[in-house]
Amino acid sequence: MGTRECKHISAMASPSKGEAGKTGQWRTQRPVIDHSKCIPEKNRAPGCFHCWLYCPEAVIQKRIPIEIDLAYCKGCGICAEECASGAITMVAEAEAGPG
Repeated sequence: MGTRECKHISAMASPSKGEAGKTGQWRTQRPVIDHSKCIPEKNRAPGCFHCWLYCPEAVIQKRIPIEIDLAYCKGCGICAEECASGAITMVAEAEAGPG
């Protein structure tokens, strides 16, 4: 049966925090947020949250200020790539210091 025959509107995935366990110990790159550039934080209103939307591990909290749960972040960099304002950059874990 193809997708048209099954009557599903679209494929749905539900990422959940911790699916692969805590990943912060083996991550090589860490996302760092420049809160002065973040669109929701600058406007004090929801208006972007692309990082939250595209995070495959659901470790970004959709609130102001934006927070990333580094215990579960894999350091994939998707949030930094999707950030419209360039507020998120990836930094080598060894250079980032304690999180």
